[in-house]
Amino acid sequence: MKRIVPHLRINNCKEAVEYYQQVFGGEIKNTQLADGIEMFKGHEGKYIHAELHMNENCILYFADIFGHQPTIGNNIILGPDFDSEEEITKVYTELAKEGQVKMELQETFWAVKYATVQDKYGVTWELNLSK
Repeated sequence: MKRIVPHLRINNCKEAVEYYQQVFGGEIKNTQLADGIEMFKGHEGKYIHAELHMNENCILYFADIFGHQPTIGNNIILGPDFDSEEEITKVYTELAKEGQVKMELQETFWAVKYATVQDKYGVTWELNLSK
């Protein structure tokens, strides 16, 4: 296996991708709207695909929710491993602003810094800076 790419299905996808770009940095690529695609008629303006490339190894795929609503908050947990205390602190602060802190950013027996935050879109992030 080369890698696993998380796919997030989320309401207001365009807004969410821009929010995550602000939090994590990177570049939004390969966006495709439902506009003009027969099978997505009635969903104009929604993303059927978007990517956030934080670097060559860290990519998130996104799409708007079409049809049934998933259970928000426990459908996926993402666990980025950071390179520095500055980086993890910045991301933690941004996610916590409008999110819900489940575990404060702190030192643990397995990590220099670790925190769990559910962001404003209901996505849970396990933030980790390894020892």
